[in-house]
Amino acid sequence: MFADCAAIYIRSGKGGDGHVSFRRELFVAAGGPNGGDGGKGGDVVFAVDDGLNTLSEFRNTRKFCAEDGFSGGKNNCSGRDGQDLVIKVPEGTVVKESESGKVIADMSHGNRREVILRGGRGGKGNQHYATPTMQVPKYAQPGQPAKELNVTLELKVIADVGLVGFPNVGKSTLLSRVTNAKPKIANYHFTTLNPNLGVVDLDGSEGFVIADIPGLIEGASEGVGLGHEFLRHIERTRVIVHLVDAASTEGRDPIEDIKTINKELSSYNPELLKKPQVIAANKLDVLYGEEENKVLEQIKNAFAPDGIEVFGISAVSGKGVKELLYHINRMLKSIDRTPIVFEREYFEDPSIDISLPYTVNYSEKDKVYVVEGPRIEKMLGYTNIDSEKGFEFFQKFLKENGILDDLVALGIQDGDTVRMYGLEFDYYK
Repeated sequence: MFADCAAIYIRSGKGGDGHVSFRRELFVAAGGPNGGDGGKGGDVVFAVDDGLNTLSEFRNTRKFCAEDGFSGGKNNCSGRDGQDLVIKVPEGTVVKESESGKVIADMSHGNRREVILRGGRGGKGNQHYATPTMQVPKYAQPGQPAKELNVTLELKVIADVGLVGFPNVGKSTLLSRVTNAKPKIANYHFTTLNPNLGVVDLDGSEGFVIADIPGLIEGASEGVGLGHEFLRHIERTRVIVHLVDAASTEGRDPIEDIKTINKELSSYNPELLKKPQVIAANKLDVLYGEEENKVLEQIKNAFAPDGIEVFGISAVSGKGVKELLYHINRMLKSIDRTPIVFEREYFEDPSIDISLPYTVNYSEKDKVYVVEGPRIEKMLGYTNIDSEKGFEFFQKFLKENGILDDLVALGIQDGDTVRMYGLEFDYYK
């Protein structure tokens, strides 16, 4: 069965602990500390796999953990880094934080690989803690803890055009006629349980991708039927095509069908109604002469005030289909074709305890300013300073915690170097 939503638990690897040991050799009375550093914990990485088109693989497996870093050893031997965990998802998958529903990553349009959780840094061995007054340090730094998160994966298909309509109005038939897609077609409700994608090729013009969104029903926006699973696929589309049964072969009013679907779209996400729409009045092959003209005129009169054009078609015979496709193509050319990407909304709150100590000193030997301590170490463990947002948080943290003031008090000048646990920065006001 098609699956386009999954809830999973992810956890990065814990950093390996630093080691406490001392050099012990014959004729060497006091060899000093030689405990090695712990290895870094593995990251949790999401990567696009072109061979996947559903999230069904997450149905039975819901817990994903990267490998922990290994502890350091004696003789200055560092522990091995934990292996990263790469979770493969189909293109178009949006990763959200489960509790808030905020977007963490959108795996689409060139974003093929993204680190979601970083593994903890390994702890330093006791070799790093020897000083003139403490030559036998019996302390090693523990590895940073793992990070964990409950996330929701949502697959939103990537298509220019979304084909919507009640069940059994001919969407799959139309898709099979205008593209090379081979959807399952039968005369009963909910034949289509997953979105089908097809590419429309037009003579003398650029083609486009169309998605047959499975049939909607009243109450879909409230989760009735498979409502939410279907509606989310419309969010990336640029144009919405309403396909209606103009012949009312199942006793429904085509005008009311369109109004009902627009109501469901608005209830799910009001922004969806801002997308350009066009109506395809299908099954005209069942109507004849004046009856056909009368039905089309009624639909046009109902939606002309909203600027929505109506095309009479027959998905079975092909009547009017070409005109509809070229009109859709003109609509696409007139609107912004920038890819619809969901921007990151969720940023981890480090919740750093401001009571944790830190120190700011100047190293005459290395000619650098050294900032360290538990508060700094925890901040760096939670912050990806390689990203723009992460670096902004880093700068804000230094300012709000008085670290910049402490550096100024020590006499730091523009261009001087600041060192924080292996990271070095040039200071500028």
